[in-house]
Amino acid sequence: ILGVRDIHADHAASHIGKAQGIVTCLRATPYHCTRRKVFLPMDICMLHGVSQEDFIRGKQEKNVRDVIYDITSQAHIHLEHVR
Repeated sequence: ILGVRDIHADHAASHIGKAQGIVTCLRATPYHCTRRKVFLPMDICMLHGVSQEDFIRGKQEKNVRDVIYDITSQAHIHLEHVR
């Protein structure tokens, strides 16, 4: 956008964009759940024994929180790459 032509800036912007996408997906989860849709990675959900229905019903058990933690950890990793 600003005419910066630097591979390091591009790499940082890529990681920032990925982190922002993950956060946006998580923030929108309650909204989507009211419409009976879940857009979270099912492999992470299955790893913790969580179903889409658990999110739709608004369960806040430890395994559901663990799914959210794992996903937010991915966003944090992207931010660490930027630093």
